[in-house]
Amino acid sequence: MYIYGHRFIESDSFYHVPNIDAIQNTPSNSTIYLDFSEDNLEIINHATLNSVVLALGAVNITEIIYASSLGASFIVVPKELAKTAQNIANNYLFDAKILIHITDEDEIEELAILGVDGVIFSNAIIKINS
Repeated sequence: MYIYGHRFIESDSFYHVPNIDAIQNTPSNSTIYLDFSEDNLEIINHATLNSVVLALGAVNITEIIYASSLGASFIVVPKELAKTAQNIANNYLFDAKILIHITDEDEIEELAILGVDGVIFSNAIIKINS
């Protein structure tokens, strides 16, 4: 299980960017985080075309499918979608890993039992301004 942002487990950070120019203000080889939205398609396509590792937040099944089709390496979903998202990813052999956004480490055990790929705490997502 992947764990991002836990206080005693070293992990990479994800960089939430508001636009394409902000990508330049992130460390090289970093993972860019965006919420899936039609408004973000230009940034998503730019990241994909430039081989930038991409994490997309999704809030429903359709967005999970879009995120995979758009080449996301990680799909971040709320806990309520954990089992469904992981089942879809396994069924369709997604290359993307399913990460569940959590706020408390007590949630890790429950999600491990469900077989999700990983969890991410909010502090693993760093907001970058342009």
